[in-house]
Amino acid sequence: MKVKGQRSFIIGCSSTAFIKPRGLRTTEDMGLEAGTKALLDAGLTYDDIETAFVGYCYGDSTSGQRALYNLGMTGIPIINVNNNCSTGSTALYQANNLVKSGLVDCALALGFERMSPGSIQVGTNFPDRPSPVGLFSERTKELEALMTAGTNFGPEAPRMFANAGQEYFEKYGGSIEHLASIASKNHKHSVNNPYSQFRNGWTKEQVLQAPKINNQLTKFMCSPTSDGAACCIVASEDFVHAHRLENQAIEIVAQALETDQPLAFEGRSAMEVVGYGMSERCADKVFQQAGFHEGEGRDQVGVIELHDCFASNELITYAALGLCMPDEAHKLVERGDNTYGGKYVVNPSGGLEAKGHPLGATGLGMHFFITMQLRGWAGPMQAPALFEGADKRGKYGLIHNIGIGGAVVISLLRRPEFYKPGGEDGRIRLGYNHAHECRPITRADVYKVKSKRSSAYVLKRAKL
Repeated sequence: MKVKGQRSFIIGCSSTAFIKPRGLRTTEDMGLEAGTKALLDAGLTYDDIETAFVGYCYGDSTSGQRALYNLGMTGIPIINVNNNCSTGSTALYQANNLVKSGLVDCALALGFERMSPGSIQVGTNFPDRPSPVGLFSERTKELEALMTAGTNFGPEAPRMFANAGQEYFEKYGGSIEHLASIASKNHKHSVNNPYSQFRNGWTKEQVLQAPKINNQLTKFMCSPTSDGAACCIVASEDFVHAHRLENQAIEIVAQALETDQPLAFEGRSAMEVVGYGMSERCADKVFQQAGFHEGEGRDQVGVIELHDCFASNELITYAALGLCMPDEAHKLVERGDNTYGGKYVVNPSGGLEAKGHPLGATGLGMHFFITMQLRGWAGPMQAPALFEGADKRGKYGLIHNIGIGGAVVISLLRRPEFYKPGGEDGRIRLGYNHAHECRPITRADVYKVKSKRSSAYVLKRAKL
């Protein structure tokens, strides 16, 4: 069943480079860069934005206002969002819903994160209270007793996802070799992405030889902590035509957000603990919204940004998204159906493992890269068969962004039937193709997009 409401489109998007956490940049400065680039891409000023949702996990209240006040103080609603690793896509989900409902014609979703070095730790930000994801960690440790690998070790987040991978091995086959193939594939893709934290292109052998994080995962199979920001601007069809953005608007055909059901704890499954069923239900909803019958539509997808926080999550998520049968994920890897020349191109950006994982920015960064793929701007990252065939709209792009605790957001994007390249577009307005070239912004860039109602007192403190 299709969701009621007007059509919605990503008309501008951007990312900063995702970098190793060193405390070099504030969230407000990274947010200013991402917001400025997205507005330039869309050919808008901040005065065109009617509402904004800003996502982050590690930051004080109203950090969203502090970042956006650099672009203007227009009195619009600014809502701060925190949904663990799916925070960025949750901000976009909220912005998209307001546009689809007709309450606004143009909304902005911004996400950023300034993280600490080292592994992501569960429940250490507020040690005076229980962690909201503590039950997930507790349950996965209990389930280790049911596995032939026995008790695991290491930081809690990778341990949960490693146990999910181990469950897959024991049910269906596959091994750590398949996880190494996935990680190496992502690191190879990342070589072509100037926004990536790692561009080393690690081989399968190098991935296997990296330090062990736990029984199933090595260091290069894990996403790093990162600093970074990303931004997407969503608009109605009337807004697209009024601003002559037919040459770059990408439709959000369907989008859903799903949370856990009792099976996460009652199912005696480490895969369920990390959201397998949550992802499966969400994917089914999205394809139903797009008008497909049950189980259909996956063959219409050409490119995917999948939440590979750990290589084991990419493995189990292939089936959760319906890309293959539940017992064939490792075979999909063996066939090379997750990379260029195969059935799908999964994580052409390098994914979280190589590109980086600044929690609040991650989901919005995923939408940035898929939008650029569907515009055909992605350069060396471009999925080559995306626009082949009689349908000039080409294939769909799919985004999967999950957070333990839990929430998953899945989006299905496509070129609209009125898409027509040519004329001035975001590449001309920025002065380069930001789909595959990363440059800083200038103060002149900010002055092109800032609101007429802006504060010199605020803006003079911005570091570009």
